[in-house]
Amino acid sequence: MAARQSDDRKIVARNRKARYNYRIAERFEAGIALTGTEVKSLRQGRASMGEAYAVERGGEIFLINSHIAEYDAGGRYNHTPLRARKLLLRKREIQKLIGGLRKGGLTLVPLSLYFNARGRAKVELAMATGKRKYDKRAAQKERDWKRNKQRLLRADN
Repeated sequence: MAARQSDDRKIVARNRKARYNYRIAERFEAGIALTGTEVKSLRQGRASMGEAYAVERGGEIFLINSHIAEYDAGGRYNHTPLRARKLLLRKREIQKLIGGLRKGGLTLVPLSLYFNARGRAKVELAMATGKRKYDKRAAQKERDWKRNKQRLLRADN
């Protein structure tokens, strides 16, 4: 279901296209305000962040378009899968993020959703700029070249 990383993170969901579509400038770790059924669903590994992004509303940061599937045994207390979720950050971090968003050209992109060592749900956010089509092609070309180089080196040994 969910993978473990070396620093004892239990990764629930990754935004795999984020590094392909954006140039990452700075990363932040944020808590996320969840309901009980959302936490239970996350523990089952039922989340997706493919189209997710973060915005500023009223001096706070919200995670938009992240899908957390309904909990099977939730009944009438279940949550809405695509609701906006408040991100929990320090005031100074919020001001820094809002400043970056207002400056223009920067976007708040969630990279991953995970449980830390203490069992708290966290989101790894990044301040990022969008890549142009030619940047994406260059990155793909470089990745292919590295793969081919490794293959050739292995064949020589």
